[in-house]
Amino acid sequence: MTTFRSVGLIGRVHSDQTRRTAERLVHFLTESGVEVILLDSLAELVNQPDLVDQGDENYIGQHCDLAIVIGGDGSMLGAARSMVAHQVPVLGVNRGRLGFLTDIMPSEVEAKVGEVLEGKYITETRFLLDMSIIRDDRIIASGDALNDVVLHPGRHIRMIEFELYIDGQFVYSQSSDGLIVSTPTGSTAYALSGGGPLMYPSMDAIVLVPLNPHTLSSRPIVVNGDSQIKLIIGQEMTTSLNITCDGQASDLVKAGDEIHVTKKPTRLQLIHPSDHNYYETCRTKLGWGKHLTTDNT
Repeated sequence: MTTFRSVGLIGRVHSDQTRRTAERLVHFLTESGVEVILLDSLAELVNQPDLVDQGDENYIGQHCDLAIVIGGDGSMLGAARSMVAHQVPVLGVNRGRLGFLTDIMPSEVEAKVGEVLEGKYITETRFLLDMSIIRDDRIIASGDALNDVVLHPGRHIRMIEFELYIDGQFVYSQSSDGLIVSTPTGSTAYALSGGGPLMYPSMDAIVLVPLNPHTLSSRPIVVNGDSQIKLIIGQEMTTSLNITCDGQASDLVKAGDEIHVTKKPTRLQLIHPSDHNYYETCRTKLGWGKHLTTDNT
């Protein structure tokens, strides 16, 4: 008896390996008696039985009780932002590079997905960030992010001046290349490159990491996950800046604009194989040292 009766397959077919993995999954899932819905852009390139349905991510969210993403972390980020609105759990098959969010290797697709269908898996929830840009007391743009919201200069190489407020309290004014506002999920991404700390995924916290601040005393700050974060762009800024969500969706901001960042009310349900271990993932992906001896106690 399978735990999930309808599974959506999401991915960008950028290689023959990805296409072949998608075709293997279609075959395995249909043979297992599971209804399969392919993302329409994926369906155009994958050989499939006539009985397989297709649609966009919203259609998959409305009709599936599990979404399997084939690709790298970028593909997972996009799918996560779509599936969280429908409360559809997401499972990742790694066809990218690092793959912090995509646990299953292509060589073990049938075995690991089969275990998930049998109910042998770990469920984890991750929170996303809501971002809104306020200009003249009205919202002009908004977005959400599983990894991070980043203020940066875009094409212009120059210092950014802004003020930071947390829960209505002034924290500092800063001149820098920008600021990363990251979830625990995103702490292994851009925030890590910027000198931020690793945060265990289940932590209820947000980290703010300055990008090349023009002072040696400016360091990353970890705040409560329910914090209300506000950035005000300096009035002296003469060029438009960028706010980017998960490195994908980008909006322009200018002098005097406010950027508000808060925790998203709905959480993403992430599914891992039953043998998933976060620290083992870090050791593998980040090249951490392994046991010095065979005695693990």
